[in-house]
Amino acid sequence: MKKIPDDLKSLEERINKQRAAEKAARRDKPESEFAYAAKTGFRVGTELVSGVAVGAALGYFLDKLFGTQPVLLITCLFFGGAAGFLNVYRFVKNESKNKE
Repeated sequence: MKKIPDDLKSLEERINKQRAAEKAARRDKPESEFAYAAKTGFRVGTELVSGVAVGAALGYFLDKLFGTQPVLLITCLFFGGAAGFLNVYRFVKNESKNKE
């Protein structure tokens, strides 16, 4: 069994002390309403945009593969939008359940 040098032990103690101080500082500070609203808005926007973007990219590549120019792009675009709205619905449902 190797012996841990004293300088590493003291470093570990200082790291643990700093982590405890940071944890205590974060515990006392609640999240502001503005921060919560900004976080929620960013998440909702990201869900919507990513669903549409993934659907459009998938439709574009499938159109190139099968040679059916705008058909699969439009179809997958609508499915991507629906997936984005479904993700937002699930998020809002989960948030309302957490608030209760």
